Amino acid sequence: MKNTRKTSTTLPGGTFKLADDLTLTRMGYGAMQLAGPHVFGPPADHDGALAVLREVVKLGITHIDTSDFYGPHITNQLIKEALHPYPEGLRIVTKVGALRDAQGNWPKALAPDQLRQAVRDNLTNLGVDALDVVNLRVGGLDAPTPGSIAEPFSVLAEMQQEGLIKHLGVSTVSAEQIAEAQSIAPVVCVQNFYNIAHREDDSLIDSLAEQGIAYVPYFPLGGFSPLQSDTLSSVAARLDTTPMAIALAWLLQRSPNILLIPGTSSVKHLRENVGAGAGEPLPDDALAELNDIGGSSSNLTMATRGRTAEPSSKTV
Repeated sequence: MKNTRKTSTTLPGGTFKLADDLTLTRMGYGAMQLAGPHVFGPPADHDGALAVLREVVKLGITHIDTSDFYGPHITNQLIKEALHPYPEGLRIVTKVGALRDAQGNWPKALAPDQLRQAVRDNLTNLGVDALDVVNLRVGGLDAPTPGSIAEPFSVLAEMQQEGLIKHLGVSTVSAEQIAEAQSIAPVVCVQNFYNIAHREDDSLIDSLAEQGIAYVPYFPLGGFSPLQSDTLSSVAARLDTTPMAIALAWLLQRSPNILLIPGTSSVKHLRENVGAGAGEPLPDDALAELNDIGGSSSNLTMATRGRTAEPSSKTV
């Protein structure tokens, strides 16, 4: 296995090396919730949003996930206002391939001219000459859409050759689509819908780990429908923490190539998220109960695999 060595950090899970010039803290931050209601317009608390982003850096997080279609443009503009010029080591991962319409939908925007404009918009609103990572979002809200992704991914690969993008990733994709993208240009990360209750990507995660490719689950806490589970609540109560902290800790132990990007517009919740998984690995009896939530027998080996991660010394 390559690219799986982690270095020390005070954050849960340590770090993960995606490429020679790209190492991210496994505990990251997703900026979507910084925009206004329904991911439209400016936040109600502008200064509060800036405070969250500055706390992200203060906590040592080096991985911010965003997109210029959040707002649209709002989250990237907030990131630039709060953090530019960016601290050394901070990496901003964005995505293209969708738009927001007046009805609040997320229509696809995969035509070559749309992708090129999206990259230019990200460059402008983030205030950079080249984007650290661009994910091509090609599927629906929570599942891949069958079909070739060669044409849109090739557009991004061309922009990478032009020096506008450093690294490429894909989002809401199947294993077949990932392989197709890899035949065009290297893929450093995959961003799909996955959490303790939604585990269709179990085998994919293991395959990517063997290749040294990061897997970044979106909706790690359930997204628009927060995770609800009596088992999750029971384990959390026994370990004297919250269900959401357990859900994040489980992900960190699931595989060393999983990177987390929980989002929040609250400094308090940000600190709580960062505290998740900070401590000894979840005990085997808790893991056995949690594995049953997803109902996948392939997860029964997770306890052994997950302990290759590097938790810090705090107790969950």
